[in-house]
Amino acid sequence: MAKVDIELVKVVLQRNEIDIRTVSQVLEDLNEELKLQVDEEKPPAPKKQFTFLVSDPRNQLPDVEFTGWVLQIPEDDSVYLTEERLVKAAYTYNQTPKGRRMPVKTIAEICEHVPARYLKEEMVWVKSKEPVFVLKTNNKIPTEGGAKSKSARSEDEETEDEA
Repeated sequence: MAKVDIELVKVVLQRNEIDIRTVSQVLEDLNEELKLQVDEEKPPAPKKQFTFLVSDPRNQLPDVEFTGWVLQIPEDDSVYLTEERLVKAAYTYNQTPKGRRMPVKTIAEICEHVPARYLKEEMVWVKSKEPVFVLKTNNKIPTEGGAKSKSARSEDEETEDEA
């Protein structure tokens, strides 16, 4: 609904030569409605947690690089329901006229093409529409004596092999 300044409404009503009592009653009603709208608070947004959905079609996660999508779900919900929620949003989208013309068939297509309103209905928010790479780490910080990164160590090994 469009927002209109009360003073503008007052000027327009007076310009149309409406009775002063009627103008004041209309303005009073408008002010009461505005107060009611301000008093109605929106429910607080649900707290969310991040989750990362990894694309692992061949079950080879430890051996190769993968891509995936960063998603958010409500904080109290299980991350194991995330894929199911994406599928439900896809079913809903595929029932629309646009979805019938160009249905989504994969998780990647859901993340890239399904509008946020269908995902929001299922309480899942896609934070990266394009897939991102998954990096593997050993979760340790090197000490000062051995402060070389993995790539620097592999370059040193390559130069030793060539010599």
